Amino acid sequence: MIIMSVDLGDARTGIAVSDSSESFAFPKTVITEYNKQKRIEKIAAIAGEVKAELIVVGLPKNMDGTLGWRAEECTAAAEQIKKATNIEVVLWDERCTTVMAHTALNFTDTRGKKRKETVDAVAAVMILESYLAYRKNHKN
Repeated sequence: MIIMSVDLGDARTGIAVSDSSESFAFPKTVITEYNKQKRIEKIAAIAGEVKAELIVVGLPKNMDGTLGWRAEECTAAAEQIKKATNIEVVLWDERCTTVMAHTALNFTDTRGKKRKETVDAVAAVMILESYLAYRKNHKN
């Protein structure tokens, strides 16, 4: 199954995609869009392009596990993505993925504009890798 992950942001939204065997997650793109409806349309277009069968949307929980206003926005966006694509959407805990993405980019010495353009796609990869590991370990 091809699974696509989304790391929603106000300005930039990272997209990652798995291979059909669900073994690997690859960065796809970063959408730069401030308009929420246009962002949903672009996400839906990419989902169609990659033939996604499931979409995982990062859920930014607070460190204590509670949900704040940002999580509520992501939940609403996930519903809009589901309506726009007619594909099942799963919300997935994304705590610390952006920090981990910055750490990964430090190892590759990615700096400046390139880093800014890449970090959201790397965060989407980390969300997807976490979800794929969960699926692998919880097969029913």
